[in-house]
Amino acid sequence: MLELYQFELSQYSEKVRLILDFKGLEYRKIEVTPGIGQVDLFRMTGQRQVPVLKDGSRFIVDSTEIAKYLDAHYPEKPLIPVEPKQRGLCLMMEEWADESIGIKGRKALFSAISQDRDFRTSLLPSSIPDIFKTLVGEVPSDFLNVLGSGVGYSADAVNRAMADLKQDLEALTLILSDSPYLCGEEPTLADFAVAGLSILLKFPDAAYLELPSQILGKGVPGIADNPAYAPFFQWRDRLYNDYRKPIIGISTPTSGDRPTSIQIE
Repeated sequence: MLELYQFELSQYSEKVRLILDFKGLEYRKIEVTPGIGQVDLFRMTGQRQVPVLKDGSRFIVDSTEIAKYLDAHYPEKPLIPVEPKQRGLCLMMEEWADESIGIKGRKALFSAISQDRDFRTSLLPSSIPDIFKTLVGEVPSDFLNVLGSGVGYSADAVNRAMADLKQDLEALTLILSDSPYLCGEEPTLADFAVAGLSILLKFPDAAYLELPSQILGKGVPGIADNPAYAPFFQWRDRLYNDYRKPIIGISTPTSGDRPTSIQIE
């Protein structure tokens, strides 16, 4: 069985999960513990970032490379068109989504959780004791803003990201106004990249992710609740409904419904 080394809330991991589900491939999720778990991942693959796909004895790193690998080795239900113009458009849009929605979405979510205590604590793993969740919730927003500035998430950077994301969503909504998919009549890698990377802007409203039920369908204020972008998120949710395998209804933990934590020997 394929194994996906991941972070549950990583948009790039979600992009790969969506692709695997679209292709109908069985896989096991292995949750990498930030920090120490990444050391073990580096020991196996030579790099610390997720997602990483293991197929037999082979490790494939980076969500784009994983998509290309899956198309080459599991060609049923192809992701990348053959026709030159559609192929070029698909690859260009996928790269754009990685660099735009993927990166800016993190900044937008950071802004949302720094301002909303309940939203912040809801995103913490269920395994964390309530006392620590309470401590995280009581961290002042001003402190989080200072912390964010140290990693490039200053107020100005977040505002620019929000403005760019709104323009991106407007453009995507226009593209999809007379087309079922971004590159034509069939779903491609571009669709799964855009859809998967958008989860931090607005979480899907069904149990596709390990998230508390109270935040399903919620997201970044000004984006998730903006009626101008409702057609985009409706398109995204239809794509999920058609192709993403929900957690509910999967009978056993070993069949891929809950992540397995990576351990250090």
